[in-house]
Amino acid sequence: MTRRIVVIGGGENAEHDVSLATATAVAGALRSSGFDVDELTIDRAGTWRRGADALGSRAADSLAAALSVIERVDVVFPAVHGPSGEDGTLAALCALTHTPMVGSGLRAGALGMDKWATKLVAEAVGIDTAPGRLAAADEISEIGFDTDVVVKPASAGSSFGVALARDATQLRDALRCAARYDDRILIEDVVAGREIDVAVLREADGRRWASPPLEIHAGGLFDTRSKYDGSARFSVPADIDGADRTALTGAALRMFDALGCAGVARVDFFLTEHGPVLNEVNTMPGMTAASQVPRMFAAAGLPYEQLVARLVDAATVPEPASPGAECVKP
Repeated sequence: MTRRIVVIGGGENAEHDVSLATATAVAGALRSSGFDVDELTIDRAGTWRRGADALGSRAADSLAAALSVIERVDVVFPAVHGPSGEDGTLAALCALTHTPMVGSGLRAGALGMDKWATKLVAEAVGIDTAPGRLAAADEISEIGFDTDVVVKPASAGSSFGVALARDATQLRDALRCAARYDDRILIEDVVAGREIDVAVLREADGRRWASPPLEIHAGGLFDTRSKYDGSARFSVPADIDGADRTALTGAALRMFDALGCAGVARVDFFLTEHGPVLNEVNTMPGMTAASQVPRMFAAAGLPYEQLVARLVDAATVPEPASPGAECVKP
């Protein structure tokens, strides 16, 4: 029997167009593998659409109509990057409707989206992160300048709002830019190292494994512009020795497990002379055939269509509630 999949794209955040590209690519890959695919899109105003048709005039009405589509499918493939999607929002919707979905549940999505929380988890499991601090957007006028820093919204993706600051003027501008995307801002010391990503895939049988590492060659900060204008180059597998690869792979698997991830996640590092330093974790990374994660798994002999199909095979109802049996005192 052909399985029915609904792919959800778009979203109410700066990554809307990136999410649309992922959703289109995923839907095409699933159709080529023989799945029965439906597509839902969340527009920039929060209204759900099916194809070109709005499912309602208001967000709540359209969501109710979208649920009638979701209830008829076997698996949801949420391809919405960033806040109100990747952050666990769609996972919560699937949990409430008891619908199997691709990828991480609410808890892992929320932790992975929050870069400050991710740092705390990393440090708890012995993975180095860049020295940094968390600031509120309403206190940015009081933040001083000590050294070169990277400024980023605490919860945003695709490097939106990320900037390098080398003096007080750049710091002020970077803080104002980051505050457009989040009311919590992360300020980190610049880390000298090679930018290396590792993807982790959890299979249907629970086994998880890491892809060959990928190195980013950006000629500077790997920001939103360099991510999408074609100026950045990628090497996969990265030209690193066995010890470094083992360290990166081990750290990626530890982060995947510590956050409680499922499906696929991309774990980004700086490889320094002292070993890996975690940059961030993406629990719903870009998933066109040209994106970093599919490139890494292709280097491991797993083609794009098969990768997407395996993600569907591994779909589960996110974080189902326990029966709530009471503990009995001995």
